[in-house]
Amino acid sequence: MLDAVKMRAVKFARASRRLAKRSRTLRQIKERLTGRRQQIYLELAGLRARLLGDAAVNLGTPVNPGNIIWIFGSGRSGSTWLRSMMGEMSYHRIWEEPMVGRLFGEFYARAPQENLRSAHFIMGEPIRKGWTRSIRNFVLDGAGYSNPQIGADDYLVVKEPNGSVGAPLLMEALPESHMILLVRDPRDVVASVFDAARSGGWLNDQLGRDATGWEALADRKPNIFVKRRANVYLQSVGGAKQAYDAHRGPKVLVRYEDLRASTLDEMRRIYSELGITIDAAGLERAVEKHSWERVPDEEKGRGKVHRKARPGSWSEDLTEEQGRMVERITAPLLELFYPDGR
Repeated sequence: MLDAVKMRAVKFARASRRLAKRSRTLRQIKERLTGRRQQIYLELAGLRARLLGDAAVNLGTPVNPGNIIWIFGSGRSGSTWLRSMMGEMSYHRIWEEPMVGRLFGEFYARAPQENLRSAHFIMGEPIRKGWTRSIRNFVLDGAGYSNPQIGADDYLVVKEPNGSVGAPLLMEALPESHMILLVRDPRDVVASVFDAARSGGWLNDQLGRDATGWEALADRKPNIFVKRRANVYLQSVGGAKQAYDAHRGPKVLVRYEDLRASTLDEMRRIYSELGITIDAAGLERAVEKHSWERVPDEEKGRGKVHRKARPGSWSEDLTEEQGRMVERITAPLLELFYPDGR
């Protein structure tokens, strides 16, 4: 009897090893096919470009620009939460902060006016058509390389709040893409970054407590830190709003406060306004999975990535002087998005 049991165990172990080996082989084949597919895409792109000229440059890219969903706004506005819920949906993939908006946007924003007027400057107005097309190709190629397994019908959710200064250029280059403008009360945003950057905060610890720069500034000169972060918000959300106003493709404006209060309804509205059909049950599961209540208590609180998720709590973190400073600097956006003060 024991010999028979041992024999069956040996056979089972051998079968398991064969199955594991076949699984590894299948994965390797799949990886090779994925790599080959990417190579074929690029070879076709080059061939079509040579045969047909400039009009064919993008025909071989694996990412459909009409299926890109950009999330612009500012850091600490709920963009990670939003992209996490969207990432749970079928046929959705994530491109996590490529910073392409900073690459082009900050360079363009710092350029002297005399440069912008010159055809010799790489982003000069006289040659705008050329460099806009170059941005388009750069983004699509980068998206394809970063997401080599993306399908032709998949949506690519690009979390890019910290590249929002370049949002106008990106949306001009990709007018068929979807755009989400996610905003949050600038006072809460500044309070959140302020908490993260102080001694013991997740951002301060991440970069080292002896780091020099704006992170250490939160401890040394808090008012200067708050002022700088308010200006960063103004620049980022201002750029995103400019892009939103000019964009003629699918777009939706979302306030963090509304998303927090009625998450499922807001997620339904987002997809409805973007014109994207999704599985209703899957969306409910995604919202539940990434709810604030699901975050473990030990991962919440001061100095943590998950801090309060409570709109208006900035008054507990900023002094009256700091609150007024943020309000003064961000007044145009605060009045636009929060006319009632909330």
